[in-house]
Amino acid sequence: MTQSLEALSRRTTSMQGIRSVVHTMKTLSVINAAPYEHAALAVGAYHQTILDGLHAFFAGTTMELPHADVGNSVCVVFGTDHGLCGNYNEALAAHVKAQIGDTPTQILCVGAQMADALADQKLTVEAVFFPPASVDGIGRMANLLTQKLDEIRQATVPRGLAVSLAYFSQDGDTTQQAEFKPLLPLSADLISQFQTTPWTSRSLPQFTLQPAALFQSLLRGHLFASMFRASADALVTENAARLALMQQAEHTVDDRLAELLSETRGVRQNEITTELLDVIVGFEALKKRK
Repeated sequence: MTQSLEALSRRTTSMQGIRSVVHTMKTLSVINAAPYEHAALAVGAYHQTILDGLHAFFAGTTMELPHADVGNSVCVVFGTDHGLCGNYNEALAAHVKAQIGDTPTQILCVGAQMADALADQKLTVEAVFFPPASVDGIGRMANLLTQKLDEIRQATVPRGLAVSLAYFSQDGDTTQQAEFKPLLPLSADLISQFQTTPWTSRSLPQFTLQPAALFQSLLRGHLFASMFRASADALVTENAARLALMQQAEHTVDDRLAELLSETRGVRQNEITTELLDVIVGFEALKKRK
């Protein structure tokens, strides 16, 4: 059914308002992603310092490390509460379920919506943390997670603690990839690399702390930097997913606007034609009357 010109005008105005909102959200996604990218790069230098410390530790001590006896497994899952980024939480929750399976695992979750998605996968969440609203909040959240993991580790002593991170990272410019990254215990390959790689400095590393205390301090730094980087990568990916959806929405709105404008031009032309025909019919009637 052909709509009136007034109705088409209202729908066009409404669609233009929606396009303005979509364009604003797309711009915000681009702007918000940049600081998180810089944060991920910045923490990389700190993490490298921690890894250098572990290298120095293994180069300067022969302390035996327990690897096999793991008393508890913990998975930290980084979700989002901001919305407008598709099935971000649901897809990551399904990936975590596939990786964990039936293994008893304590789950620390970032984001209330992520907790709901994990509950849908029949996974029990032990603690929920608020996702950071800015770059400054990443350090706060990573520190809270590190403290929580330290409490769990102390409860499992003398047995070890297995820690894994689950998050989305960028795979190229337009796609995202679910990551499930084991952090603790340190992999045998990484320890072997530290032990076999020669220390390049002319002076051997020295330390005054007890080896066990120093090792735990380095592990806390390793956990903090890894979770900081995972959170920053997750936020970059979240904004990239939101940007992709907003671009699709913008194309859809543009197509609909083009259809409305075409229909408006058609209705306007029909009204002009009708008015012209009315004028011609009236003129012919006057001619016959004369």
